[in-house]
Amino acid sequence: MKIKKLTFMTILIFVALLAGCRGESDNSSPKKDDELILAIGGEPDEGFDPTTGWGRYGSPLFQSTLLTYDKDFNIQYDLATDYAVSADGLKWTVELRKDATFSDGEALTADDVIFTFETAKSSGSIIDLSNLEDLHKVDEYTVEFNLKEPESTFIYLLVSTGIVPEHAYGENYNENPIGSGPYQLVQWDKGQQIIVEENPNYYGDKPYFKKMTFLFLSEDAAFAAAKAGEADVVSIQPAFADEEVAGMKLIQLESVDNRGIMFPFEQAGGETEEGAPIGNDVTADIAIRKAINVGVDRQKLVGGVLEGFGTPAYTVADNLPWWNPETTIDDNNLQQARKILEDSGWLENEDGIREKNGLSAAFTLLYPAGDQIRQSLSITFAEMMRPLGIHVIPEGKSWNDLEYLMYSNPVMMGWGSHDPLEIYNLYSSETRGVGYYNANYYSNPSVDDYLNKALRATSESEANSYWKKAQWDGETGFSAQGDAPWAWLVNLDHLYLIDENLEIGEQKIQPHGHGWPVTDFIEQWHWRE
Repeated sequence: MKIKKLTFMTILIFVALLAGCRGESDNSSPKKDDELILAIGGEPDEGFDPTTGWGRYGSPLFQSTLLTYDKDFNIQYDLATDYAVSADGLKWTVELRKDATFSDGEALTADDVIFTFETAKSSGSIIDLSNLEDLHKVDEYTVEFNLKEPESTFIYLLVSTGIVPEHAYGENYNENPIGSGPYQLVQWDKGQQIIVEENPNYYGDKPYFKKMTFLFLSEDAAFAAAKAGEADVVSIQPAFADEEVAGMKLIQLESVDNRGIMFPFEQAGGETEEGAPIGNDVTADIAIRKAINVGVDRQKLVGGVLEGFGTPAYTVADNLPWWNPETTIDDNNLQQARKILEDSGWLENEDGIREKNGLSAAFTLLYPAGDQIRQSLSITFAEMMRPLGIHVIPEGKSWNDLEYLMYSNPVMMGWGSHDPLEIYNLYSSETRGVGYYNANYYSNPSVDDYLNKALRATSESEANSYWKKAQWDGETGFSAQGDAPWAWLVNLDHLYLIDENLEIGEQKIQPHGHGWPVTDFIEQWHWRE
């Protein structure tokens, strides 16, 4: 997502224009019965095409999906009325509802589902359909997907992939989307806003709000619009959260939008095919990684850096259905952390920095330059490590630099998805060095076995049992209880100022990315009676 930066003067002009368009407003009551103005995120770089990734974080808004989640991550039917998985996990049969039409009035059928997934597979985008062998139409409203290997996470592709119309899909579809979702796009002023209206052909419950305007504003401009009473829903950062805004209430949404430190797992000496160095002799020692996980004060990071708007993090998937609660550890225990280091031969020198076999317990911690939260986390973390005798040097780098240095230096990363495939991507030996995934080259044969069993399971419950064992089975795992290749630190709360009369209901745990995910249940929003 990109966010347009505005000067302070531009902000004032913008707010004045909004006020002129809407007239004088009273924050104590709804401005319009059936209209909302939102400033919740940046403009999608690639537009609104689900076959290239639109809608993976939050509702696709203009399109419908075959399946969906409720707030507790139970699978619900949307365009599908039923689905079945063969005993070997290779054949997925999906039956479609017969009353769904696109916003242009054309019927949605099996042909559109097939076209959508075939287009997504060939798009070369972040949607990974490489395991999809083929799919075909059983009848007008039944589709059969055939996989090369069993894949429990295929269900999340059915949850997140919006269906596009074969008859109305072209090279400019991302700018002029037609779908079967609750809303339709009626205007896009690039760099400024989109305007959406109710889809009159939507098969589901009719949304309360008939028109919504999404503004693409910087954080400062969005907050200014909220203060001026010219926006009903605004995403904000913790720095603005303590400032009261007349007629608005603060909503805190729990998330797995996490931040944590990825430790190079191997000793130094290797290289990627591109020549980037692999490994770090300090973080390759499990005693260093364990001591850090035990010694860091996660709650202090939440209270200080996040100003209380977050929770301590222990894995990449805290509190999701596939999370193992046994991964939670007692941290801020400097005495235990020191014992771990000393028992492993890391002893303090005259400068208070630990050494082992001539190697100093020191490393550079990299973070993306310009990311204030990651910078503050890195600096505060470094200060926390001093009493342990571990010398940490925080340093901001561009993403281009990080892509070269991340295999050999700890990096302050952020993840968090509604798809457990993320666990596989981060911790499987098969994904070592693949993009930003297992960049620390972590490997554990037992973990690999659990991950593969989770991936090839033929039911969610079976898969979740293996995802949990990969984290910690009582003896080994990729969590801090086991190999500790990461020190997960915090989960960010997603913060919104919303009109005090607006009800948005209960929300799911939010994924990585503040903004668009809040639209998941937007058709259910309404003014308080």
